[in-house]
Amino acid sequence: MKAQNNANDLDLSLSPKALQAFSKTNAYRHAAAMLFDWVVIFATIYYCIQFFNPLTYFLAVIIIGGRMHGLAILMHDATHFSFLKNQKWNDLITDIFITYPIFTTIANYRQNHLRHHRHLNSENDPDWAAKLPTQEYTFPKTKQEFLLTVFSYLFLVQGTKDALALLNRFGSAKKGQADKAKRDYTRMTFYVLVFTLLTFTGSLKYFLLFWVVPFLSTLFMFQYIRSVAEHFGELAYDHLLTSTRTVKATWIEQFILAPHNVSYHLEHHLYPGVPFYHLPKLHELLMHDEGYKEKAHITQGYVSGLLNELGKYLDSENCSSEHSDKMVEEYEKVSA
Repeated sequence: MKAQNNANDLDLSLSPKALQAFSKTNAYRHAAAMLFDWVVIFATIYYCIQFFNPLTYFLAVIIIGGRMHGLAILMHDATHFSFLKNQKWNDLITDIFITYPIFTTIANYRQNHLRHHRHLNSENDPDWAAKLPTQEYTFPKTKQEFLLTVFSYLFLVQGTKDALALLNRFGSAKKGQADKAKRDYTRMTFYVLVFTLLTFTGSLKYFLLFWVVPFLSTLFMFQYIRSVAEHFGELAYDHLLTSTRTVKATWIEQFILAPHNVSYHLEHHLYPGVPFYHLPKLHELLMHDEGYKEKAHITQGYVSGLLNELGKYLDSENCSSEHSDKMVEEYEKVSA
């Protein structure tokens, strides 16, 4: 089958005029979303300190990890220049307010992510190649096996493994030495200033409790669930529209697990230039296309939908064998 990586490879009825309207960016909406995430994080930290007990701390770790995840989604949008069209300011603001705090850079993320779009679900897709050989992303698996992996993130071990794997994968952005030196200097200056501020205000313990712990636990837990929903979890992989899924998340799932419309992942792969705030309307319009509506993999919710899809290939010996053969074939490609 011919490689299909975006809507140009399909015969969809979305008009160029409609696509142009959906592709318009609004820096204020992006900035407002960024501000919202940070306000929720700091408000959660404040109230947890005021009413500290094991339950409020656990809830704080859930909420902060969810908003960290939200910031990461905004980094993803900025990677496609859906924040600012000026690359310098787009990247600098994103680095200072998102990527430096979560210990990476937008340049490092971009070189990985754009290859993911160009080589979706193939041996040249860095996300697919890195995840497919691991136990966490081996499917089919039962709901119980999936949930066991999910809850293992709460003990920080799996999240630490994921963090180290990402640091190793992203490495350093392959760009000019002068640009790299400038970025490294800016990043180091940021960390020195933050560390100095935390030290002089006696806030290092709060940094560990309310940033490092959520980073190594719930942030990566939510990213794991989202990654499974986006490109794993027993998809058919016989067409671009079945190589990723859109999840119609509930409002609580949107707040904690799938912020900033990230669950509309099929639409994002079809039209990467559409900013997150236009994805729901884009989805509605695409659902009027009969070919899209019939073929697209749409899941109703993470808890009610995704969980029920897991293990479906285990219900039939023939289906399980056929699906396993596909996964083995892909594993052999990325391991070659």
